[in-house]
Amino acid sequence: MAAPVGGLATGVLGTVLLAAAWRACDVGVNGAANGLALAFYGAVLAAVAALWWGVLVGWVGRWSLPVSLIGGTFGAAGIVGIFVALLDAPHGYSC
Repeated sequence: MAAPVGGLATGVLGTVLLAAAWRACDVGVNGAANGLALAFYGAVLAAVAALWWGVLVGWVGRWSLPVSLIGGTFGAAGIVGIFVALLDAPHGYSC
């Protein structure tokens, strides 16, 4: 149960942070113009994060559930950080 919930939460968080970064840099025409790209990137991020959560909770959670949840949280934060860093300013936009 932790993998889908953690993956979805990570996907939403990453998409919201990326949208805020794009809004701050004036990427795209308006919010609706970036919606399809954000939906796609959010789905990809949620799938990667759900895989991370599933592997970590399934493997480490056998021995210690709190350690697996803490590791999942730190790993998800790292995944979101890499995600936002890679997609921060596409196509030559600069802030």
